[in-house]
Amino acid sequence: MIWARERGGGVGAEGEGPSCCDGRPTADSEESDDDIEEDGGYDSDVAREKTVDYTSKMYAVSMRQMRGTKPQHQLKEVSPEERQGIVKPPVSRAAPRPEKLQKNNVSKKKRLVEDMVLDHVFGFRGFDCRNNLHYLNDGTDIVYHTAATAIVHSLSTGTQSFYLEHTDDILSLTANQHPKYKNVIATGQIGSTPTIHVWDAMSKQTLSILRCPHAKGVGYVNFSATGKLLLSVGVDPEHTVAVWRWQEGSKVCSKAGHLDRIFVVEFRPDSDSQFVSVGIKHVRFWTLAGGALMYKKGAVGTVEGGRMQTMLSVAFGANNLTFTGAINGDVYVWREHHLLRVVAKAHTGPVFTMYTTLRDGLIVTGGKERPTKEGGAVKLWDQEMKRCRAFQLETGQQVECVRSVCRGKGKILVGTKDGEIIEVGEKNAASNLLLDSHARGGGVWGLTAHPTKELCITASDDTTIRLWDLTDKKLLNKVCVGHAARCVSYSADGEMLAVGMKNGEILLLLANSLKMWAKKRDRSVAIQDIRFSPDRRLLAVGSVENTVDIYDVSAGPTLTRLVYCSDIPAFILQLDFSADSCYIQVSTGEYKRQVFEVPSGKLVVDQTVIDRITWATWTSILGDEVLGIWPRNADKAEVNCACVSHAGVNVVTGDDFGLVKLFDFPCTEKFAKHKRYLGHSAHVTNIRFSHEDRYVISTGGDDCSVFVWKCL
Repeated sequence: MIWARERGGGVGAEGEGPSCCDGRPTADSEESDDDIEEDGGYDSDVAREKTVDYTSKMYAVSMRQMRGTKPQHQLKEVSPEERQGIVKPPVSRAAPRPEKLQKNNVSKKKRLVEDMVLDHVFGFRGFDCRNNLHYLNDGTDIVYHTAATAIVHSLSTGTQSFYLEHTDDILSLTANQHPKYKNVIATGQIGSTPTIHVWDAMSKQTLSILRCPHAKGVGYVNFSATGKLLLSVGVDPEHTVAVWRWQEGSKVCSKAGHLDRIFVVEFRPDSDSQFVSVGIKHVRFWTLAGGALMYKKGAVGTVEGGRMQTMLSVAFGANNLTFTGAINGDVYVWREHHLLRVVAKAHTGPVFTMYTTLRDGLIVTGGKERPTKEGGAVKLWDQEMKRCRAFQLETGQQVECVRSVCRGKGKILVGTKDGEIIEVGEKNAASNLLLDSHARGGGVWGLTAHPTKELCITASDDTTIRLWDLTDKKLLNKVCVGHAARCVSYSADGEMLAVGMKNGEILLLLANSLKMWAKKRDRSVAIQDIRFSPDRRLLAVGSVENTVDIYDVSAGPTLTRLVYCSDIPAFILQLDFSADSCYIQVSTGEYKRQVFEVPSGKLVVDQTVIDRITWATWTSILGDEVLGIWPRNADKAEVNCACVSHAGVNVVTGDDFGLVKLFDFPCTEKFAKHKRYLGHSAHVTNIRFSHEDRYVISTGGDDCSVFVWKCL
């Protein structure tokens, strides 16, 4: 059956829910006629979604428990030279390089970065969204989102373009299916007064901004058959359902949807007046008539195997059939609002997503299911959901949880809970991994750029270390290290990697293969930063225990600890070696920066000695040289990370508000002028320049994404 779109008009007013236009009456908490308790079982992903609290970035708090007086409020000590009016030159950044590179770099001028543009994003929000990944332009492009960024990705060239007008995390995305509105996208965000943006995927032009009644966020959006209406549901306590004339920017009507979470609201593919909502232990069949919304509750009746349970997804068939995917893996088949039959164990776990193909009526389902000979997490069904074909997603690892499916010409586009995007061929069942990003698990914390190549490494709480190619924009390698990884650093020659773990362990890996070379554990708490000395003899390891351990790495994989620096007032934030490998600067959680001699571990208190030190790198957020990076509004939130360019003339920062900022360096005046860049969620955890200052790489905490910015 090929869907025919309804022309104008609508169905008659029928339904049993009280009508409402722009009002918000109390939601009806009653469920199926028999009000039978759900017995579909428990699922951890559904349980988390049911209780998640979407906090706006506006209320971001520090990701670390800092204490003390912030740098912009500290009283500056006046030095003897300043009293006499002597002006000192800025800090030098002439870092020694391996002999083979030093000559090549001698003639290079100091390059000032004047601006940055977002070039590529490695990330996809799959862990708490569904149906947020779509084909565009007959399958040549795809559109999806992560953090506050909507991404249009060209499958032919691998390049990306971005819609960056959202002010907070995007939670929902849909594409208009009507030919008249080709490439029209709607995205809904979180926030206390969230907005829905309707925009053109090719030009990135905003077509309409809808101010919502959905306090906390917009959980799902969907266009009607003619493409003229837009349906939305909130994550507010009443889970308000609203219908919009998006071109006019006007709301047709809204109504409290349900007291429990609604996961999906979708128009029938042939209608502008009938839609279905599914959620925690309910299904509702809605009618829009005369500017009012009415509904009928799903009636289970006496169908064998039928119980009202939590429904997670919806699809449609001919003759007024509706299919809903349940938490226990069943699919319920409804005619109008009555249950006809149950497709038992369509998947072995929750059916998170369903897609109705308009051209031929075939239905794709995606859920939680371990791949077997007969089954898989993605299945293609006939128009009545009686026969199916399962697809095993072969990506080199088991794919067990699918959150989004979309069907194009001979291909199925799949988005997973763990941030992967996969394209599956219907004929040969071959899987093409389009994106393999960090999974949700606490954030991406560690970041290091290769000293001589356009490569970077990220380390994450998802227990993986990943190697990215910044030029070709692809993942080159990844390795699972068994526990959450918190920091990572290249050696000066780029041949060795040091990794600091959340459990206190340190690992040394061979950089090219990511194979283990050595491991050591002298701490039982999180390692905050790790750094090789420029001469590659020493390894400095800073932890939550207010200590910096210094190891000898020149003697092989035994990793002898030479000393540990104590007298540190708080946990470690960042470490930087001097160019001659004789000193290390330590930034702490009490807004104090200290300098130690290495390998003796002696605290340097003479400021004149500190002022003469040339640093190999500067990633400290503290010090007079970077005082200007601290904003006026940093009372609740922090500057989390900084990095001075290799040319020594710029510094970039990341903060708790999700902003990336570009300053001149040194940055000694308070509240210095800067340029700011949007895209991340709250908490930018780390930031680095690539080896020739061509790119800036930033990592996200909440968004688990890696952003690559091109320097101009």
